[in-house]
Amino acid sequence: MAEPMDEREIEDPEDSHVEIRAFTVGPIETNCYALVSDGHAMVVDPGFCGAGIAGQLSDVTVDLVVATHGHGDHVGGVAALLEALGGDVPFAIGAGDAERAMHAGGVGSLGIAYDDDAPEPSRLLREGDTVTVGSVTMAVIETPGHTEGGVILLGDGIAFTGDTVFKGTVGRTDLVGGDPEVMGETLERLKGLIPPETVLLPGHGEATTMADELRDNPYLNGRASR
Repeated sequence: MAEPMDEREIEDPEDSHVEIRAFTVGPIETNCYALVSDGHAMVVDPGFCGAGIAGQLSDVTVDLVVATHGHGDHVGGVAALLEALGGDVPFAIGAGDAERAMHAGGVGSLGIAYDDDAPEPSRLLREGDTVTVGSVTMAVIETPGHTEGGVILLGDGIAFTGDTVFKGTVGRTDLVGGDPEVMGETLERLKGLIPPETVLLPGHGEATTMADELRDNPYLNGRASR
């Protein structure tokens, strides 16, 4: 199995002591992120190559693994990552996507085979919850539309947006669990929750900012409907 590709660092604009390591993994190039603070890390969306991701984090202590939603390309590496890390690292996911994640292995809806089902989560995330690693605390925002139980993690200056918001577009709503009307409601709500200066770290593709998406993304600026 291939090791994670394109490892890179993304500086948190609000905190020079926070490091974000990004890995592009799997057959449809999912972005996996590790947020590192004070020697501790939270891994977001290990969709593939779980053991390889663990190998890139040997210098820190991983406290938490989080999935933004339950599709195989975002959870297929969770089991291998947790096994490689050893110990009892908790796995968290939105309450509405836990069951989907636990049956995400095999061949998915796009005809792509993923590593494995995700294990049973040790924590179910809901609106208003927070996750903490080192000195960083991020708020959980429920973002149904791409799936029923998708979430965004919002911190000071950064947000892990999963497959809800991408650079120039938004997540598909034609897969099982998607709903275009609900997605529209979610996007409208996000306009008031995510500050414009926030750097958005999506599940696929390039990083962007909320300001750029409010200006250029047709699904956020009213020029398209989902």
